[in-house]
Parts: sequence; structure tokens; C-alpha cells
Amino acid sequence: MLSRRLLRIKVIKALFAHLKSGADNMMASEKTLMASVDKAYDLYFQIITLPVEVARYAEQRQELAKQKKLPTHEDLNPNTKFVDNAVIRIIANSDAVNDRIAARKLGWQRYPELIRTLYTQLLDSDYYKEYMLREERSFDEDKRLLENFFKELQNCDALDDVLEEISVLWCDDLPYIIMMIMRTLSGLRASHTELRVPAKFKSEEDPEFVKTLFEKALVNYNAYQDYIEKFTANWDVERIVFMDNLIIGTAMAELTSFPSIPVKVTLDEWIEISKYYSTPGSSTFINGVLDKIVASLTEEGRIKKAGRGLI
Repeated sequence: MLSRRLLRIKVIKALFAHLKSGADNMMASEKTLMASVDKAYDLYFQIITLPVEVARYAEQRQELAKQKKLPTHEDLNPNTKFVDNAVIRIIANSDAVNDRIAARKLGWQRYPELIRTLYTQLLDSDYYKEYMLREERSFDEDKRLLENFFKELQNCDALDDVLEEISVLWCDDLPYIIMMIMRTLSGLRASHTELRVPAKFKSEEDPEFVKTLFEKALVNYNAYQDYIEKFTANWDVERIVFMDNLIIGTAMAELTSFPSIPVKVTLDEWIEISKYYSTPGSSTFINGVLDKIVASLTEEGRIKKAGRGLI
């Protein structure tokens, strides 16, 4: 399922786009936000099929090699360990994956050059060479190969370029989707005949969390900014970037609108997000301002936690 961290990032990006563009239709922006969440889920299926496409390309190369006029012994007797990888076979035969790919018109047919690039990079990798040299075959070994393959995808510029071309809504989503795929692989066993695809959301609360956080942060944006000014009076206004104020305001919306989310979780999440989506010194600034805001809101009785939120 999509992590709350990723959902928060989707919200802050939607708020930034809405406010910076001068849009006046909140419902239209919210619709775009939920579409970006759907696209993040699509990316899970798009990425998990990559090793399937690479294995098919490898098999095609082996078949072409056999058809040479003067094939070598290696051409006629290729090492099929990778193309016969049991985990790849489960993914390739997964109804859940194939149905989503077909329904959402996903796939890699338009990007054969990327598949060739990934295959070349795979051939050059030490983990692949070691895998192919070992004569024994096991399900765990097949799974480890794919885990290494997916980890390396986070450093692939060619993949980043293609993902950006396919959808601007996939910008920055890959690390979170790789984590989802890793969890899928960790639960996969040799006895499984179908891939256990995670649901889009962990619970029914998640889509409501996204919508409510967006709506509360946007409707109360000006009020939150006025509140923030009380705690930033000694700061040079020109040094406080727009994203810092937006993150603090959105954190305020979360602190006051979700009784079940612990204060510490909210603070930790938004401070961590600020490290990637604002300036280098923003996290320290945001941390200091939020500490004062939490104390003030608590004193005013505006932060009320219940259930697990009290932990």
C-alpha cells in the first residue's frame, strides 16, 4: 500500500501547485491530487513488470544467437537461469498485475531502448554475474536477484528520463514504490502461484486523510499563515521560503484535524519531508517553529488526541 509519507508529499505538491497557479477551484485541484495518488499506484505495476520485460529480451537474444550461421556451443546451450527465474515467472503470470496493466494501459512497449539499457546494465553487474555462475538454483536466490535489480533502479538515469516522459505525476515516486515492491517480494514464497499485490491504501482512512488534509490546509491557509507570523516575527521575512510556510501550515492542519495521529508522528514526517522539498536549513527552522506552534495550540485546546494518538 502507498505510505502515508508519499500521501503527504502528494498533498503538499497539490497545495503548492494550486496556490502558485492562482487556481480558484478547490475541487478540481483535489481531483488532480487523487489522480496523482492513482498514478503512484500505477507505478507499482509498471515497475514490477520491468524484470519480466528484461527477461523476455534476454530470451529473444538467446533465440537469435541459436540462429546464427555458425553458432558457438554457448549460443546453442545458453545459460537460462535468468530467463527461467521463478519469481519473474510468478510476476509474468500474475492475473492481478496483468489485469491492472491492461486496464490502465501501462507497459513498456514504447520503450525498447530502456529495456536494452537495463539488460546491458544487468549483464555488467556483479550480483548478476555471481548469480549466473552458481550452478544451484533456489527460489530465495531468484528472489535476491530481483531485490538487487530493483534496488539498482533507483540509480538509473535512463529509467528516470522515461518515467518523466510517461507521466509528470511520477516525479519523486520511485523510491516509495521500490519499497512497496520490496515488501511484496519479502512475503513471496515458492509455494505461491499468485503474486500478493498490496492494496492501494492501508485502510479506508487513507483516502479520507488525503482529501481532508488538502481541504483543511487550503481552506485555512491564510489563517494558518497569520498564526505562523506570530512565531516568526524575529526572522527575516525574505529568508522564509514559500514552501517552509506551506509545510508548517499543512502540519498545523494535520495536528488539529486528526485526533488519532500522534503529534510526534506529524512533526517527524513534515520535518523529514522538508529536507527534500525545501532549502537545506529549512528542517531546523520548521522544527523550531512547529515546537512553538504545538505548545501554543495545545494550550489553546486546539490539539486534541485520542486513542493511539495519545501514545
